[in-house]
Amino acid sequence: MKLVQCVPNFSEGRRPEVIAAILAAITAVPLVRLLDHKPDADHNRVVVTMVGEPAAVLEAAFRATAKARDLIDMEQHSGEHPRMGAADVIPFVPLGTTTMDDCVALAEALGERIARELNIPVYLYERAARRPERQNLAEVRRGEYEGLKLEIVKPERQPDFGPARLHPTAGATVVGARPPLVAFNVNLDTADVKVAKAIAKTVRESSGGLPAVKGLGLMLEATGQAQISMNMVDYNVTGLHVVFEAIKKEAAKHGVKVANSEVIGLLPAKALLDVARHYLALTDFSPEQVLELKLATPDES
Repeated sequence: MKLVQCVPNFSEGRRPEVIAAILAAITAVPLVRLLDHKPDADHNRVVVTMVGEPAAVLEAAFRATAKARDLIDMEQHSGEHPRMGAADVIPFVPLGTTTMDDCVALAEALGERIARELNIPVYLYERAARRPERQNLAEVRRGEYEGLKLEIVKPERQPDFGPARLHPTAGATVVGARPPLVAFNVNLDTADVKVAKAIAKTVRESSGGLPAVKGLGLMLEATGQAQISMNMVDYNVTGLHVVFEAIKKEAAKHGVKVANSEVIGLLPAKALLDVARHYLALTDFSPEQVLELKLATPDES
């Protein structure tokens, strides 16, 4: 059986009953397994991870989007994380024998269906993008919900599917296909968000920083911490330990320290094993030395 991973992000992190309804829409679909969900009140967002047979995952993503449309009003939404819709972004990630082309086809099918049945404008991004500038999610989401409401009528901002106007409550949705990424946040021992913004600018690729790193400086009201919120779009190019050390170095220049860090959702084992190799200075280390990974490897004897 082919498998695909889907990691939809919904613009709700504060109302447990709404999150539960979205998750129930996913788990009601056979052949789909809900692996993880991570709500964040400051971001006012929940990141969901599911896997399954491609057609089933597409159905689950559609049902969850429909539920989000019914329960989330973007006119009332606020949060630290950039967003443009109730079902804000829905990426498909290939697993096993599933190809990136398979995931592009899923993204196109889901985008067309969301637009046709839910009347929500849909943009395609990353590997599914139909325009080069839309490969970058930040560019697609430029201006967020409020800005897009005014600019969606412009030819360069019109959606790939659906009407050139936002849904009155659900906004717009971005659907795409991409390789695995790691959502990695580093929190500082300061409430000065200007420091986090300055560090994010230094480490992110778009500002001349580390390759394959996207980052924003945000404020976490719940903990009183400034945060560098990142997407590590290729941990093989820039590892978690590399960006973590870079942030520590930049924070020291501002007279602050790193308080802690967090991973949002799931991540490949290799991303953590690379960190272990670095900090423990491991030599001749193999993933098969990790007991659980060895047990998960088929016995070829």
